[in-house]
Amino acid sequence: MLATRIRQKDAEFYFVNYPAREILKRVRFVTRFYFEGEEIAPPPTTGDDIADFIAKIERSDKAFQRPLKQRKVRDLVHFYESVSNQPAIPGIILLVTPERLTFRSSGGPESIGHLSDPDSKFDIIDGQHRLAGLYFFSKRLEGQGKGGVLDSVDVPTLVFDGKTIDFAAEMFVTINATQTKINRSHLVDLLEKVTLASPEEKFAARLVRMLYEEDRSPLQYKINLLGGRSKAEKWILQSELYNEVLRLVGTPQMKRGPIRGIAMRRWEWRADRALPIVTDYLKAVRDVMGPTWGSREYQVTSAVALKAYFRAFGDLMDDAHLLDTWERVRAPSVFVDKLRDWAELKDDLKTEGFFNRFPAKGQLERVRMIQKELAKRVR
Repeated sequence: MLATRIRQKDAEFYFVNYPAREILKRVRFVTRFYFEGEEIAPPPTTGDDIADFIAKIERSDKAFQRPLKQRKVRDLVHFYESVSNQPAIPGIILLVTPERLTFRSSGGPESIGHLSDPDSKFDIIDGQHRLAGLYFFSKRLEGQGKGGVLDSVDVPTLVFDGKTIDFAAEMFVTINATQTKINRSHLVDLLEKVTLASPEEKFAARLVRMLYEEDRSPLQYKINLLGGRSKAEKWILQSELYNEVLRLVGTPQMKRGPIRGIAMRRWEWRADRALPIVTDYLKAVRDVMGPTWGSREYQVTSAVALKAYFRAFGDLMDDAHLLDTWERVRAPSVFVDKLRDWAELKDDLKTEGFFNRFPAKGQLERVRMIQKELAKRVR
């Protein structure tokens, strides 16, 4: 394929003017998804071609793309059908492959030449909705006997070769964090792959992921990692919990947080070292709250309550004796003795009338109110 080689500092990539038919053959659609230890049944057939296409897309926890939205794909198909003078795809599509492609100059300018095709399909960094819309546009043209129209559609494309999935994920985060409205939990989920992320940010992201994944965690599978809808019950968004952990260690700018010294000296910014004490603390909260933990009749495991628990954890870490005791015993019982009186709050945390008992202008104020009540009852 004819391509233009582009060099920027130490980076090298290619611009390719892909014919629509060709690019649709050479890309694969895959979205980020967590199976939560469950077997996923085959997607049901709905009779809606776009919905069925999206349901059958490969899903993987190693991918970085967000799920396709039916409405957005449908709107793009309508746009492709209705535009005449305007270009159908003026924006550049970004593709990546781990294979190292061969570029041979065509004999003129060194930057113009022929680029080899990869053996496997490209992953899409940016433009999956536009390409999905193009796919269904092509299907409709063929159904109407107008397939030739597609021959007049070229797709401007940037190709990155010899790159890892981490490179693609970092570019995806960079693009969508600055230009596109995307759920923050999805970006946090990929933060460990961003080379410019600080130790504090990577620590917070990794600890939240481990609280989601580890079977010893009372929050296992209860954290909404990608921020979308889930059939399973979720208690808190990943981005919300990430913000609370980051608050505990301090942001890269502020350099202050209640457990910052512990994270640096005892844990050395390793989330796996912090996980045991955090899970023991959460188990203690669960033990103290008894059957109300996870009950919909109570707000004990609501997002605001969980945030308050994490803020209270920061206060407890000021107690050097408590910390040393836990280091010797390493059991939830160390915290149970301190938190036993939190059980007095169970009635106040009933779902019925909860917002009247904790009147606030917003969630943050309500978190502070609950945290204040918890602090009063620490032994």
